[in-house]
Amino acid sequence: MKILKGSAPGLILFLLVFLLLPSEGFASGKKVHSREVVLRVSNWEEYIDEGDWDETIDLESGDIIGKNNIVHDFEDWYYETYGIKVKVEYSAFGSNEEFYNMFTLGNKYDLVCPSEYMMMKLVMEDQVLPLSDAFFDRDDPNNYYAKGLSPYIRKIFEESTINGDPWAKYFAGYMWGITGIVYNPAYVSQEEASTWSILTNPKFRRQVTIKDSVRESYFAAVGALKADLLTSQEFINDPDYHRNLEREMNDSSDQMISKAQDFLQQVKENTYSFESDAGKADMITGKVVANYQWSGDGVYTLDQAEEDGLYLSFAVPEESTNIYFDGWCMLKSGIGKDKAKQHAAEAFINFMSRPDSVIRNMYYIGFTSCISGGEDKRIFEYADWCFSAEEDEEEVTDYPLGYFFTGDSEDEDYVITAPTDQVNRQLFSQYPDEKTISRSSIMVYYDKETTEKLNQMWINVRCCNIRKIPVWAWVIAGIVIILPLIFILRRKMNKNY
Repeated sequence: MKILKGSAPGLILFLLVFLLLPSEGFASGKKVHSREVVLRVSNWEEYIDEGDWDETIDLESGDIIGKNNIVHDFEDWYYETYGIKVKVEYSAFGSNEEFYNMFTLGNKYDLVCPSEYMMMKLVMEDQVLPLSDAFFDRDDPNNYYAKGLSPYIRKIFEESTINGDPWAKYFAGYMWGITGIVYNPAYVSQEEASTWSILTNPKFRRQVTIKDSVRESYFAAVGALKADLLTSQEFINDPDYHRNLEREMNDSSDQMISKAQDFLQQVKENTYSFESDAGKADMITGKVVANYQWSGDGVYTLDQAEEDGLYLSFAVPEESTNIYFDGWCMLKSGIGKDKAKQHAAEAFINFMSRPDSVIRNMYYIGFTSCISGGEDKRIFEYADWCFSAEEDEEEVTDYPLGYFFTGDSEDEDYVITAPTDQVNRQLFSQYPDEKTISRSSIMVYYDKETTEKLNQMWINVRCCNIRKIPVWAWVIAGIVIILPLIFILRRKMNKNY
């Protein structure tokens, strides 16, 4: 509206129109809302692109570089796309348990990125808001998640259930991977690293580290204790192998918990340490020769070691490996019935699932996205950019990735011709081959009673296992306690006389 200088009627008319449009107008052809949506997002520490790169990823489809923090890029994209301002209040947590403690203490979140078992716990407690039907509409050009989720991951999310509902109803995948052993091939053979028994192998006493996590450590213990069963041909060739494997690896009977405690006591005596994050540095500096690791951290460790001229490898235990997922879910206590918040939260997931965003996040943190890109081949181009052999390399291996990108293992368009050593290194850690994936198992959510038993087992392992205390120690402890009591009683009796 053009207002003439000095025109009082025009000014009055402008004010009247302004007052009649309390919440929305038009800008650049898009509807613009005056309200700013505040979206509270919490994710793992160092688990998103923070920008300021030194390198450009020059793909055939175009260059990709992280100039800005990707959260700020989302805020700009959301306004440009929907005409609504959004302010993301971003925070981070160090573990699923740390997030849950902050959440139960009253911290407010709208969108969080826990691991699959914590998601299941939240769903069981009726804390999670289902994703909307519109989120899964593949005809919407901005629904990058629905269009780009890996067929392999999609199948898992649709077939895995919680409370009778598929994971996909509540949980949008962000990153995934498996657990295994990062090892120094100068001291450890691939065969020695490809079994959970490396944790108790006396050959590597004080040279191996294990995760300071009850779930990961319990999984390793079960795998080691059931090695004979899990590697038997009868078990492997059973038509219900995957179902049986998940049942065996999630055995939480009192008997198994007791055996796992004894096994982990042996691990404690044999390993260098239980660690949460120090294992990566310990491998690089040579303090240890093997480290129980998540595959995403494995990529980081191998990369950093290579910069120092140290070439490490990654192996997956033949008994079984844990396949894990970190993903987005919306909390009822934060979003409630606020449709504007829910729209912004689902748009955040979609923006993080856009192929260029996927590549930025993968490059920055080293983990593998659940997104394959659908018809957009840039994510595969990025994998090829990272791992393909140079033209003059002679020792090369064709590494098929069709199972992940299209669901077709034989898809010739999704094969990386890589240096042969990558079959046991970064490429294998980033995208495990289909044979390895076939022996992976999900760790399920344990109920409160089982969780308490596992936590007590872990306390016994990490602190003191009373079953391992010898009789003579109990006698000494009794004497130490009783003698002062006798002395006090005798003094009181003497005073009375």
